[in-house]
Amino acid sequence: MLQLENKVAIITGASSGIGHAAARLFAREGARLVLVARRRQELEALAAQLAQSGAQAVACVGDVADAACARGAVALAMERFGGLDIAFNNAGTLGPMGATPEVAIDDWRATLEINLTSAFLAAQCQLPAMAARGGGSLIFTSTFVGHTVGMPGMAAYAASKAGVIGLTKALAAEYGAAGVRVNALLPGGTDTPMGRAVANTPEAQAFVAGLHVLKRLATPDEIARSALYLASDASSFTTGTALLADGGVSILRA
Repeated sequence: MLQLENKVAIITGASSGIGHAAARLFAREGARLVLVARRRQELEALAAQLAQSGAQAVACVGDVADAACARGAVALAMERFGGLDIAFNNAGTLGPMGATPEVAIDDWRATLEINLTSAFLAAQCQLPAMAARGGGSLIFTSTFVGHTVGMPGMAAYAASKAGVIGLTKALAAEYGAAGVRVNALLPGGTDTPMGRAVANTPEAQAFVAGLHVLKRLATPDEIARSALYLASDASSFTTGTALLADGGVSILRA
C-alpha cells in the first residue's frame, strides 16, 4: 500500500537537494504534489519527470520569503487537487558565514526572512487548509546547528533554524485539536549543494563526516525518508517534535 496515496503535498525547495529527493519519494508513494522553488527551469524539469512516471505534480515558482508565494502554493493545491494534506517546508539558506561581528545586518535579516519568516508565512496559509480537510501534517526543515551543537561562524543560520523549532512547538499546540500535526526535521550533514557550500574541499568534507557517529554524510534520499515518516500515518501520534536525523552528530563528544 502506498503511504501517501491520494494525499496532496506542498514541497518547498524542491529544485535540488532534500526537497528534490522528497518530491521523487512522495510521488512514488502516491502523493499529488505542488513543487515550490525559485528556479523555474529545474522545477519544471522535475515536474515533467514526475509526470512521465505517472505522478501528478505542478510547479509553483516563487520565493518562499514572499507571502504571495505561500498563498499561491496553497491556492494551487486547492485548485488542482482539491485540498492540502501535507506540507514539507524545506527551502532555506545558510546565510552569512563568518565571525559574528563581521555579519552585515542586511544578511542577518535576509537569513531570518528565508529560514524563519517563510515558515511562519507558509503556516499561516497551510494550517487553515489542512484543518478544513480534518487534519494533516506540516513539516519544517530545521537543523541540529544551534539546537544540540553550536558551531562557530553560523550565528544567523543557527538562530533562524532554532526559531523554526520554537514555531513548530507553538503551532503543534495551537492546531493539535484540529488534527494537524506539526513537526521539525533536523538533518545532519547531508550531501547537497548547500552542504557542499559549507564543506567545499575533500578535507572539509572528511572533517564534517567525522563529526557524525556514522562517520559519513547523509544522502538526500535518507533525509527524505525521515520526512516521509513525518508526512505519513506512520507518525500519527507524533507532533511538536524536533526529530533528529543527524547520523549521531548530536551525541558525539570525542
